[in-house]
Amino acid sequence: MDKKKIPFVNREISWLYFNERVLQEASDETVPLIERIKFLSIFSSNLEEFYRVRVATLTRLSNLNDKAKALLGYNPKKILNEIKNIVVKQEKRFDKLFQATLINELAQNRIFILNDTQLNVSRGEFVRNHFRDKILSNLVPIMIDMDKPFPELKDRYLYFFVKLSKNDSKVKDRYALIEMPPKLSRFLVLPETNGLKFIILAEDIVRYCLNDIFYIFTYDSLEAYSIQLTRDAELDIDNSISDKFIDELKSSIEKRKKGKPMRLLYDSAIPLNMLTVLVNKLKLEVESLIPGNRYHKFGDFIAFPNVGGKELEYVPNVPLKVFGLHRTQSIFAKVAQKDYLVNLPYQSYDYIILFLREAAIDPKVTEIQITLYRLAEDSKVINALINAAKNGKSVSVLVELKARFDEQANIYWTSRLLEEGVKVSYGLTDYKVHSKICLIKRIEKEKPVYYANLATGNFNEKTAGLYCDHSLFTARKEITGDLVKLFDALTKRTVTKGFKYLIVSPLESRSKLYNFINREIRNAKQGKIAYILLKVNSLADEGIIEKLYQASNAGVKIKLIIRGICCLVPGVKGFSENITVISIIDKFLEHARIYIFGNNGKNDMYLSSADLMSRNFEHRVEVGFPILEADVKQEILDIIDIQLQDNTKSREINILNNNKYHKNRLVKKTRAQVAIYNYLKTKHQ
Repeated sequence: MDKKKIPFVNREISWLYFNERVLQEASDETVPLIERIKFLSIFSSNLEEFYRVRVATLTRLSNLNDKAKALLGYNPKKILNEIKNIVVKQEKRFDKLFQATLINELAQNRIFILNDTQLNVSRGEFVRNHFRDKILSNLVPIMIDMDKPFPELKDRYLYFFVKLSKNDSKVKDRYALIEMPPKLSRFLVLPETNGLKFIILAEDIVRYCLNDIFYIFTYDSLEAYSIQLTRDAELDIDNSISDKFIDELKSSIEKRKKGKPMRLLYDSAIPLNMLTVLVNKLKLEVESLIPGNRYHKFGDFIAFPNVGGKELEYVPNVPLKVFGLHRTQSIFAKVAQKDYLVNLPYQSYDYIILFLREAAIDPKVTEIQITLYRLAEDSKVINALINAAKNGKSVSVLVELKARFDEQANIYWTSRLLEEGVKVSYGLTDYKVHSKICLIKRIEKEKPVYYANLATGNFNEKTAGLYCDHSLFTARKEITGDLVKLFDALTKRTVTKGFKYLIVSPLESRSKLYNFINREIRNAKQGKIAYILLKVNSLADEGIIEKLYQASNAGVKIKLIIRGICCLVPGVKGFSENITVISIIDKFLEHARIYIFGNNGKNDMYLSSADLMSRNFEHRVEVGFPILEADVKQEILDIIDIQLQDNTKSREINILNNNKYHKNRLVKKTRAQVAIYNYLKTKHQ
């Protein structure tokens, strides 16, 4: 297969198509109104991170010589231009959706977002009093000296660029910068009038009260326009895990605040002369300029207040029980008999906390080992581990300090654990430990017996209420034996291979997955049952994509459910005629990783912490684990089948990259996340 001719979508462009699907949810009239605003917030936050990391990386690559670019297989500058074109179009759709659609729909629900020009006398007085009491003391403008360097703008902070001018043309204009404190409440709910609800944003309060800020000056006109700078957020860390590592990490986090400017999002109403001053003083490239609306830092809109009825938000799901597990009965006793699966967020995360809690107080438990990547702010997981150590258990925790954007939190948790006598390691020199595994050693009849929890998502009870993941309890010796070997290697700060049942990166995942695909190819050629079903967040690894194309050409039926990046192109003659791909974007974030291989009707099924990206194969410690219990396997198959039938929230990934909804009007309407909840509710009664 000629690699140059293989259909392949650039990963950055594919990611933008994914974020377009998030924007589609904000456009969907069947989504409750406040939730649509939240999807705009998610779209905006996603795009910020994209610029901080991916665009920053591409910008560095664009400085390479032609020989290096040839090795990349694409021209970074060309991709950057394509990104700019797509993002500008998306921002226009974003602006139109918010200004022309959602604000009007809020008004239809008697909710009004007022700006600084729409306040009557009484509301204006309320706003001014709030400004003087709560905001004014937090604002210290920086007067710009045009002969000196421009003040350093902080990453993702909201600023006002202000022009002070006089009618007298002999008096020079002056400029100022106002930094909006990040902890300042973004939304102020104004007094209700005749059943009408009013909200004003902090920046419109500042605009309304500009004279109170610059009262010592005698300028006739004050103009203020919001701007937001996004900087390069990639850490520059030496690949060494030593006693100095945490200090180095802290230093790198500080440097992140001063990274190279990647994007200036500005109010498109700003006069050209003011924008020119900004561009010149900040030394920005044209590619970095993204016109937007008057409101930036839209990620804050995730907390947009619902002052209307409950129908404007999704009805919260009551977490379901897992049949056979009970809050007041030993989980170890149950898991000793069979495997149990918790399907998040549909079923309660409490079972994982109770598993750790029981281990902390059970006299027969002697040891707990766990890997932690991202944690909740007030982590019950950490509390259980600390209490286990206080109860005399040997508790060993591997905290991955290099979890992007969670480094600071993980440094804090590391300190807490160490203070409480927990054994903590910081990860490995060359690899991120991304696996989600916990192993508990219990002495039964004077012999060690192991119990494990393995998951597709983090040990994080907050995200467990939002992310669709699977968490497995097992005491099967096949799995726990391999986990003992893996934890032994991690304790020695190394990686190893030779696992019989687990699929472990970085040394074995690629070869094992290739072997599974090759077996399906052989079965297809022999006329046996051959199919592959994969659900992941991202598919970007060229080697896996090439193998899937080979399987398709051999007649293997391949169905993919991919939420985010998909560099594979389905439906291309001679490559992917037997491959279909859907993406589901809905109330919850689809996060599970599932690999299923037909194996002539016997089907092998694995859950995993790993997406199908090169980094997951080569630069991370990942764990894929088999589903060996028949009823657990069937439950996952049923859930996957429901997702494949979704004709409400699934989009087709196709050669056109148009995010076409996967509609089928000939069959009953199916919304997978609702159907899965109802399925589990019935099954686990």
